[in-house]
Amino acid sequence: MNRFLKLAIVGLVASCGGGGNYKAPRNLENACLLASERPAYMRAMKQTERRWGVPINVQMATIHQESKFIGDARTPHRYALGIIPMGRQSSAYGYSQALDGTWDEYRKETGNRGARRDNIRDATDFMGWYMDGTAKRLGVSKQDAGAQYLAYHEGRNGFANGSHQGKPWLMSVAGKVQARSELYRMQLATCR
Repeated sequence: MNRFLKLAIVGLVASCGGGGNYKAPRNLENACLLASERPAYMRAMKQTERRWGVPINVQMATIHQESKFIGDARTPHRYALGIIPMGRQSSAYGYSQALDGTWDEYRKETGNRGARRDNIRDATDFMGWYMDGTAKRLGVSKQDAGAQYLAYHEGRNGFANGSHQGKPWLMSVAGKVQARSELYRMQLATCR
């Protein structure tokens, strides 16, 4: 196989499935502009809304909080004595900031074995799966972005045990997720 053909195949493969463009969209404050810039995001979120019943605005607000729509987002490194790297704060990765164990559970339960956290379709499907489970197990409305976020952040057991209640900073973040979800809902109503 000649060199040009090999390069063409590599380029074609790289262009599939998002092509590794993990940068955040230019305007995260306007759902319509975000959707216009990244139509694949909207297709993925619409598919998740149809499959799991989680509204697009709730998905968007959660992704905004978790990764700011950066596909390969990771938690910061931890350091001993302020200089010795000790690894990352957690295994959270990708658009949804899903942890390794929860991601593995999702892949097993849904049969989506090849799912990747840096793929917007897989990340939104994961969020839909998780929030649907939260609604079924804990009775949290899929429209309640703040409560869904708390259960997402703390895990279902932590949320059920009230672990979030002793964390004023987290309650504030959940309030911001709820407010952003409402803003996105209103914006989306004008651009669909």
